Amino acid sequence: MKSQDRLRIWIERGNVHISQLFFHSYKKLGIRDADAMLVLQLMSFAEDGNGLPGPSDIAARMSLPEEEIGSGLQRLMQTGFLEIERTMDDDGRLSEAYSLHPLWNRLVDDQILLCDGQAQADRQAEEGEVFAIFEQEFGRLLSPMECETISMWFDEDGHSTELIKAALREAVIARKVSLRYIDRILFEWKKKNIRSVSDAEQEARQFRGGSSPQPPRQNHREEDPQRKVPFYNWLEERE
Repeated sequence: MKSQDRLRIWIERGNVHISQLFFHSYKKLGIRDADAMLVLQLMSFAEDGNGLPGPSDIAARMSLPEEEIGSGLQRLMQTGFLEIERTMDDDGRLSEAYSLHPLWNRLVDDQILLCDGQAQADRQAEEGEVFAIFEQEFGRLLSPMECETISMWFDEDGHSTELIKAALREAVIARKVSLRYIDRILFEWKKKNIRSVSDAEQEARQFRGGSSPQPPRQNHREEDPQRKVPFYNWLEERE
């Protein structure tokens, strides 16, 4: 047989398409390996136009007895992963077919929860970094009230971690490292709809007469007192 004939036969037989989510997650859902193969067989029968194959039909393709296949179908239905869908055509004829939509919905829902959980973990890590930076600058642990204030910047005001760190840098440059001063900076930025660090830096440069700020050292208390630093008092901003 020629290779092109082999390819033609392969293509003509069709394919069964299934998301990688199924292979990554069916074990977590408690689906047995044999039942996972049963899912693939149901999809294959549906592709061939048989939406409701019997256990004997499936057993002809698998090495499992009909009784075990019947038990597998029952397990999938009891766990809510498989259902029988009834439809009626234009002539009023009723037909039934297996539906795996409950399983696909469950896989997608679990993936969404997983992504949301990872996003929440990433956000908590970023916020923890901000708290650590503030404690480093203050040279002490934050008080409960200070922690609540910083949390409000995240939760109520919707400031990003990068924007909060940018406001802290402005306070360090101005030698006014206090939560009240930083809160005022963030308030002014929010009032002017400043959401990105680049916009915040541009705003700061404008009030400093166009000069670029020097990056602060790790601890503002160790800076050379003779060193001149561009200063802008955000608490006395002109309109």
